[in-house]
Amino acid sequence: MEHFEALIVGAGPAGSFAAELLARRGVKVALFDGRPEGEPKACGGGVTAKALKAWPHLLNAVGRTVDELEMYSPSGKRLHLKLKEPFAIYSRIAFDSYLRDRARAAGAEVFAAKISARGIKRTENGWMLKEVAGASDAEWSGEMLVGADGAGSSVARMLAGPLPPSEMEVAFGYRAPLPESGESPTVVAFLPGWIGYAWAFPRLDHISFGIATTQEAFEHQPLDKLLWDFMLGYYRQREDPRAKLWASRKTDRDRDQRIKAKLGSSAERYAARIPGLNDKTWDARRVCGEGWALLGDAAGFADPVTGEGIYYALRSAELFAESFLAQTPLDYEGRWRQDFGRDLKRASQMRRRFYGNFWGAPFTERMIEFARGHRGIKRVLGDLVAGEQGYVDLKKKLARSALRPV
Repeated sequence: MEHFEALIVGAGPAGSFAAELLARRGVKVALFDGRPEGEPKACGGGVTAKALKAWPHLLNAVGRTVDELEMYSPSGKRLHLKLKEPFAIYSRIAFDSYLRDRARAAGAEVFAAKISARGIKRTENGWMLKEVAGASDAEWSGEMLVGADGAGSSVARMLAGPLPPSEMEVAFGYRAPLPESGESPTVVAFLPGWIGYAWAFPRLDHISFGIATTQEAFEHQPLDKLLWDFMLGYYRQREDPRAKLWASRKTDRDRDQRIKAKLGSSAERYAARIPGLNDKTWDARRVCGEGWALLGDAAGFADPVTGEGIYYALRSAELFAESFLAQTPLDYEGRWRQDFGRDLKRASQMRRRFYGNFWGAPFTERMIEFARGHRGIKRVLGDLVAGEQGYVDLKKKLARSALRPV
């Protein structure tokens, strides 16, 4: 049995980055990657400008930078955003592999083993881990157990308790081929009649289409139909710029059938859960204790409005590593709360209002309407997309911008 100072379960962005930071400082780290080789996480793969500025080495991963974005209101009104700060879109296979390889190069030992709560046992000296369904009977022991195994984390359920379905969001979609004609814009479209949004994120060799919504609002059949309408509209507009995004015309019928047939034979479906904590949960839930800590999605660190979690995964890994290296691992709790906790709690409070009504229409409809006619509001919206504008002072910024001359 091999003994480690830190046992990190989950080799996504949070687990791999924490393993790298600790190993670079001489900590003996075991990183457990339980995902089958070549299986990507179901995720749009967007990494905000805020994250790229904080960790510039992320640009070395194979991906695509984006400095323009098309945003659509629920009724189909289009807003073109030229971003001051570009963000990046990655295949999660490429992005996660890049971060895992950096952890290995820093000295962390990476094990292809799926660890669940059933294989975790607390001992007098820390923890003992065993792969329950593995081919070998290998065991590992360690002093600190770190759960970075995603939204459905069994480590989190064991250490911090389960989250109810109402505090989960759903993301699902398709990986589809790039259009044969026209450019491939990056698109975010707020859903007509539903909570959430759809996205089209072009990557180097395919497009990630998806929808993110709350678990409570999720209904598979109507939402899947809505996503297909969105995908058809996206390809339709590449061939005819006058075409609508959500609704087709009679003259589009033949084109739509052709596009749908091609997508039906080539699109690959995916689905995942995302944490979407309520504001009261942020006050009550703890993500570390004596000898253990949770990072990223396993800790619930995702924006409840957008579902974005990669920045919080990396930042939580950094804050935990700093606390551990300072030999005060319990300080991690206070540090994440001070760093980004207020903004995530504020996002929880805003979620219903963000997707609710404002002046007789969805707030997202009004927001895009105002941004189409006001440079200041458009600029704030661009900063929100880039991750530079938080939710704590969003209302003030929008009000201030609206009062300034156009």
